Amino acid sequence: MEHLVRVYNEKDRRTLEWLRRHVGDAALVSAIERCAGPGKPYLSAVCRRLGVRAPELSSARPTPSVIAEHSLATMRSILATRAASAKHGTAGTGHFR
Repeated sequence: MEHLVRVYNEKDRRTLEWLRRHVGDAALVSAIERCAGPGKPYLSAVCRRLGVRAPELSSARPTPSVIAEHSLATMRSILATRAASAKHGTAGTGHFR
């Protein structure tokens, strides 16, 4: 559905998903087609055409999971080890360029 409207960020993506659940794909496509003008319409114009007001969706990122935090810590450790090896001139094979 993103190919029919302007979607600039995650908040727009969530708004579009809300619209799909709230009014359905057929009504959404019909409203998009009725939005006159060149190019893709903004989601706000589509909402006005449908006569709905999208809920206030936070653009804040969700809280990272424990697994994600563990993965990031592992990656930081690997990078720190590589940086220390490069600093001491012990960098050898296995470097990616």
